[in-house]
Amino acid sequence: MASNTSKTARASVRAGQAGQGGALSVLGEFKYVIPLNSGKHAYVRNLTNGKTNRLATDSEAFVEEIRALAGAGHAAKIRAELNALAAEYPSHGWDATEKRLVEAGVFEG
Repeated sequence: MASNTSKTARASVRAGQAGQGGALSVLGEFKYVIPLNSGKHAYVRNLTNGKTNRLATDSEAFVEEIRALAGAGHAAKIRAELNALAAEYPSHGWDATEKRLVEAGVFEG
């Protein structure tokens, strides 16, 4: 019997169904932290609630948003992203941002 849906669409649906247990399966690379304004602000994409917030990287709200994501099991990926941003934009202060998050105990758990 012929199907009206494409092979890619069926694969996407299967991938979505595989993640029903609270985990999210995303096709492609998902960035949690999108840098803005030379590292002074960032969009933080939150998988747990589906929102993207624009936050100052030196604010308590930024720390709490990253803490929520780290608590949901995304700590290693976020830390890798911060290290990549520090390597790609050394003058933007991402190393200091990561250090502040570590000092706040965000990645412990």
